[in-house]
Amino acid sequence: MTVPQQGQCLDVVVVGGGPAGLTASTYLRRFHRSCRVLDAGHSRARWIPESNNCPGFPDGVAGEVLLQRMRRQAESFGTGFDAVRVECIERQDGRFVLSAGPRRWHARAVIMATGIDDRLPDQPWVEQAIAAHALRLCAVCDAYEAADTRIGVYGRLADIISHGRFLRGYSSQVVLLPCDSDHAASELQAAAEAGLEVRAGGGRLDFDGKHCRYATDAGVERFDSVYPYLGARSTTGIVDALAPQRSDTGELVVDRHQMTSVPGLYAIGDVVSGLNQIAVAVGQAALAATHLHGVLPFVPRSDAAD
Repeated sequence: MTVPQQGQCLDVVVVGGGPAGLTASTYLRRFHRSCRVLDAGHSRARWIPESNNCPGFPDGVAGEVLLQRMRRQAESFGTGFDAVRVECIERQDGRFVLSAGPRRWHARAVIMATGIDDRLPDQPWVEQAIAAHALRLCAVCDAYEAADTRIGVYGRLADIISHGRFLRGYSSQVVLLPCDSDHAASELQAAAEAGLEVRAGGGRLDFDGKHCRYATDAGVERFDSVYPYLGARSTTGIVDALAPQRSDTGELVVDRHQMTSVPGLYAIGDVVSGLNQIAVAVGQAALAATHLHGVLPFVPRSDAAD
């Protein structure tokens, strides 16, 4: 694929190089559509020590390895990449203009695949704890591996009761570790009805190199795994100028083809409401790319096509 010149209009620009964005770009290039991926290199998938939910990997696969393999596949079909953080997306003369510093990209359509940024404990050991499976980020992804072990759930009590209830399907030893205090009686009752113990709020979470520990005035407890639920930061502010419709919780609202309320702007993966899983993101990417191919101007293949 020829590298586009400054100002050249691409068929599609994909923003985000995680599993969703890489799948979309692979489909688009196999449709012979001009496509470029703009990626800051912060895919949420990079945190995964080993995924056993990803189809086709019966022995599991590390997130970084999966990203490398998916990127290599996309590159094999001519996908171009720019290592940039997009700052703004606007419409000008019926086309999208994406900006990153002084650089500009023009496209007939855009696929948003920027994912979300998890809010994690503000500690220097976080990455090490994730790699050791002591800190886990997705119960749907890996609670199976933590079955019948001692599990802590960390966050505001009102937010973690439902997560603790889900984890009780995997272990009888699930303890809620509130980062806040002054809990309502109804919250404590809901936790008790779910069979969940609640520790004193505002304790200190740390990591000893193998396990996470929760310290309060009553003492220190060690857990085999801790799931932090501190919320996430949206990465979709770059489309604010386009004013797409959002859900009550801030996700981009899409139709059955993954298109937002802004014609030509699609959204896939964790920026869309639903189950945040690689398999779901990949399916959404296929839907978006295939629909886009059908609505973009038809280009017959020529003898000189590259």
